[in-house]
Amino acid sequence: MIEALRTPDERFAGLPGFPFAPHYCADLEGYAGLRLHYLDEGPRDAGRTFLCLHGEPSWSYLYRKVIPFLAAAGHRAVAPDYFGFGRSDKPVEEAVYTFDFHRGALLAFIERLDLRDITLVCQDWGGLLGLTLPLDMAERFTGLLVMNTALGTGDGPLSEGFVAWVAWVAANPDIPVDRLMARSCPMLRPEEVAAYIAPFPDQRYKAGPRRFPQLVPARPDDGGAALSRRARDWWRHQWSGRSCMVIGMTDPVLGPPAMRALASVIRNCPPPIEVAEAGHFVQEWAPLFMPQALAMLG
Repeated sequence: MIEALRTPDERFAGLPGFPFAPHYCADLEGYAGLRLHYLDEGPRDAGRTFLCLHGEPSWSYLYRKVIPFLAAAGHRAVAPDYFGFGRSDKPVEEAVYTFDFHRGALLAFIERLDLRDITLVCQDWGGLLGLTLPLDMAERFTGLLVMNTALGTGDGPLSEGFVAWVAWVAANPDIPVDRLMARSCPMLRPEEVAAYIAPFPDQRYKAGPRRFPQLVPARPDDGGAALSRRARDWWRHQWSGRSCMVIGMTDPVLGPPAMRALASVIRNCPPPIEVAEAGHFVQEWAPLFMPQALAMLG
């Protein structure tokens, strides 16, 4: 049994702009004893499901401005919190957190809810993990909305900005999530900034955010790298669904250069939506791009 912490529910009471009911899976195959949280908005019998995957060090709160656009268009929006993040359980031992651990949980989650006609919505680790999922269940994916992310193929140099980020997290194990979000999204109100730190009452709860930077494949034999290279080939040669790319243009790590490189390996990727004022957490600028994104996705 994996030892894990569970953030008290009162930490999530009254979060601004977040009226969504919590849902939980406590029976994911291979994850006995762990409870995973997710949002599930819009009609359950909708023709399309938008699977919204967050990154580091955020959680499904990041999608609070995206989900209303999806629901209003008649789509189902499902946004899980990875183990170690949000309202999901948080394993204590950092060694538990691996690329395969997180990816396996997403595969089990999709199968548990039997999600189909999925449009993958991904940013940051949402893409590092999410872009590999169709290798095991291609028949379930029909659309892609991709934002400020990459594939962790391990066969190219990491940016100086990312290397600096890894070193900074290693030197600051009690990651100041609130200060990080406030700096990245200066328009956030104090109570919104506080919502991002809500899952982490103290340093013990932050094993997930501490580990994610270390898990990005830097070498060809790192965990997830070979899988990501296979995914790169799949998106380049086999993808046949609808795609939309959104770029937060002020992101210093996964901004325009990284996204244009990713666009080159997504078959028939149309010209991106460029959000000039948006940074890494581009979902916070959702009203500026979601109407156009939905129109492109059809």
